[in-house]
Amino acid sequence: MSLKDPNRVNAKRPKRIAIVIANPALSTTTGWPVGFWWSELTNPYYEFTEKGYAIDLFSPNGGRCEPDAMSDPNDASGYSSTDLISQGFMHTEKLRALIDTTKPIADLNVADFDALVVAGGQAPMFTFEQATDLHQTFVDFYESGKVTAALCHGTAILRYAKLSNGEYLAKGKTVTGFANVEEDFADKAVWDYGLLARDKHVMPWRIEDELKNLGANFVQAGLWRGFAIRDGNLITGQQNFSGAETARAIIDALGE
Repeated sequence: MSLKDPNRVNAKRPKRIAIVIANPALSTTTGWPVGFWWSELTNPYYEFTEKGYAIDLFSPNGGRCEPDAMSDPNDASGYSSTDLISQGFMHTEKLRALIDTTKPIADLNVADFDALVVAGGQAPMFTFEQATDLHQTFVDFYESGKVTAALCHGTAILRYAKLSNGEYLAKGKTVTGFANVEEDFADKAVWDYGLLARDKHVMPWRIEDELKNLGANFVQAGLWRGFAIRDGNLITGQQNFSGAETARAIIDALGE
């Protein structure tokens, strides 16, 4: 192995992880503000820091990011009220401040990191198509042999990521992501609460359907079950309850 190989192990420094969260946007299907999902940042962050890893936070455009409301443990819906890791993160000033100063993905140097994690939330479904720097960075990580991961709706990146040979990265890979059974559940919930007409859907397209169309072997563990799958150096997590599983798969892939 060459001494200049960016993938070589350096036992004298901690592993470095780049976590990407989505910039805020407006949903084109509901009109609601959308962003990243707290637990998909905080749960991997916790697992990585427990191993002594160094973490940098990026977003496609850089700058201040906003979470999806229901991912906040203090939201009136109570949906995420049991997420104590996010609660702790949000109430630790130096950690909470990280989402106000994310670095733009264009500043991410692949050689500086051991792994990349693209977190989800609702915003990726509306913004990742235009995030061309993220498409290229994701592929650069993957083609360099480094651990390359996406979680929940962050797996939307696989709809756009093409290898240098022009093939979709997802083609022929075993992957997971936000599953159709979970999209069905989310649609029914907003319909039943009268928040959306029954001929409308929360998401403009579906991860499972699109990745299957690209030739991926899409697998899932069932409704709201924590699950992650590894195929070579590609790791994907199913949904917002899969942050820890995704991080542990990354840690295992890094040989820790």
